[in-house]
Amino acid sequence: MSLRLICTLMIGLVAYLGGAAAHAEWVTRVTDGIMGTRITVELWSDDDANAQAAIEALLAEMRHIDDSMSTYKPTSEVSLVNAKAADAPVPISKELFDLLVTAKDYSRLTDGAFDITYASVGYLYDFRKRVRPSEAQIDKALPAINYEHVLLDPEHQTVRFSQKGVRIDLGGIAKGYAVDRGIDVLKSFGITRAYVSAGGDSRIIGDRFGKPWIVGIRDPRKGPGEVLLRIPLVNAAISTSGDYERFFDENGVRYHHIIDPHTGHSASKVRSATVIGPYATRTDGLSKTAFVLGPEKALEIYNRIDDVDALIVKLDGTVVYSKGMRHAAPAAENAAAPGVAPQPPPDAMVPTPAATPAASAAPQGTPAGTAAGAPAGGPTGAPVPATTPRP
Repeated sequence: MSLRLICTLMIGLVAYLGGAAAHAEWVTRVTDGIMGTRITVELWSDDDANAQAAIEALLAEMRHIDDSMSTYKPTSEVSLVNAKAADAPVPISKELFDLLVTAKDYSRLTDGAFDITYASVGYLYDFRKRVRPSEAQIDKALPAINYEHVLLDPEHQTVRFSQKGVRIDLGGIAKGYAVDRGIDVLKSFGITRAYVSAGGDSRIIGDRFGKPWIVGIRDPRKGPGEVLLRIPLVNAAISTSGDYERFFDENGVRYHHIIDPHTGHSASKVRSATVIGPYATRTDGLSKTAFVLGPEKALEIYNRIDDVDALIVKLDGTVVYSKGMRHAAPAAENAAAPGVAPQPPPDAMVPTPAATPAASAAPQGTPAGTAAGAPAGGPTGAPVPATTPRP
């Protein structure tokens, strides 16, 4: 082969590779209305058509989950279970059966703080219309709240309720599950760097070409543009639950959507809780624990679980951390790229094999609003747009 031909081929190859790299970019899509929340997807791709197809497939999967698991849709699989399972075993899909098994596992793990049968009372609340049940209504419905009332038959793949009045609602775990399924879809399209969120539940795969994603935790008593803490994050899931999501205040009492399964009232022992772990199904299912059990008991549970960590905003505004976050190297305040204003994020840091932490938490008991690295930022649920990285 002549030297001239070799040079021509090399020039062509360089031009081709250069053209491909020039078209690689971060692709972002924000969609409202699925599962009653905002879905945010950001991914890196050198093929825009593949990126758009991946996002469409992700949204289709989330719509499928919404259609199957929403209690607001009378034809959903969960609605049919609620209508019939007290009378006879109901055959259900493997997907729903497996998620019910997972939900019961988290009920045991959290000493009953997470309980999908909370809906036996929870359906009596309407936060948009500022409606809450009377004490008599709660007392009548409360015996139906107990995850042990949900009887699963793996041989026949059925679910049955042990008594009348039992209802289930997967709102405390379904969004995290949808995020995990969304990540699976993106991976099937060859995507290796991405961020997916559904409300307060998020998951990240990959990094931003040597830089972590910058995530933040919303201050529960300030506007959605205020964060307590920014933390670098790679390959991790994050869920934050707060009493500011769906609520109304009446006579000095806040009624919100996180129901204490022991009382039937809104759980009120903390302001917000953030859990970090390898999968969003897991972090979503564990993030309500502190509201029901209180910060001390919740931290005991979180500290027993090897692959999660947590931070909790107490009622007095102080922030407490699980053992894996207390002694992290102080770097959160320097996490964002210089000169870049922090904006929408998820919530925290992961000291687990699945996600090496690159950041810090403030010292134990730091007052909310003064935690390390807590400049103004955006609402929980989207990444801080650092300077666009390039390969």
